[in-house]
Amino acid sequence: MFNLDVLFSVNNIILFMAIITRLSGLFRTAPLFSTYPIPIQGKIWLAALIAFILFPIVQYNTNFIAPNNVPALVIILFKEYLIGFTIGFCANIIFAGIEFGANMFAIQMGLSISQALNPVSGATSPVITRAYTYLASMIFIIIGAHQWLFAAIYNSFKSMPVGYSFTFSPAIVEHIIRFSGQLFDISLSIALPIFGVLFITDVLLGFTSKMMPQMNIFMVSMPLKIYLGLLLSLIFMRPMAEYIGVLTENFLTNVAQIF
Repeated sequence: MFNLDVLFSVNNIILFMAIITRLSGLFRTAPLFSTYPIPIQGKIWLAALIAFILFPIVQYNTNFIAPNNVPALVIILFKEYLIGFTIGFCANIIFAGIEFGANMFAIQMGLSISQALNPVSGATSPVITRAYTYLASMIFIIIGAHQWLFAAIYNSFKSMPVGYSFTFSPAIVEHIIRFSGQLFDISLSIALPIFGVLFITDVLLGFTSKMMPQMNIFMVSMPLKIYLGLLLSLIFMRPMAEYIGVLTENFLTNVAQIF
């Protein structure tokens, strides 16, 4: 028979608050969960549901003692939010790299003036970037990448238990810096196939304008580069989707392991 006085004790209530705060930090920056159109009420209820599932596990594996003053409570909750925020930030580097890479060849195509709402960042971006963001989101769902995020959160309660102690080990800091540096590797790998072809097209159009000065090369280059960029996007869509899937799986597996 449950003892409600023990179940709803101050220690358990603050522990539940700490768990849901860490999940809130994750949902603030994690890919897909931080998507702009998702209502804030849905995120709150989802975080509460996951916290309810994790609560007995965390309670069994930790010797948490509730703070006896408000400043200590604020420090603990800030620490929990920062841990979740860091995990989501590391995972979101993939989406940031894909968005940055798509922006690179979208500018080269001449589509940078066609802006649309990006569902991940909440800001405006070229239409082709929005398409790649949706592609990455669908791949994220198909391969079940959210499992690695929850695995990272679960592991973090073992390596960084709820309480006053809070240290990022040198290994974790090194991995976070390394993950941040991979942003440019991901963006270049996404942009280079199409960007390289469009760059060569610009060089050839430059030679053409020198050989045929009477030709209005600007009126020819704009539709040609847009048509060529869209054609290449369709051609590379399948291998790009396979590459994003493998990249996401490997990246999030590493994130789950370091935490």
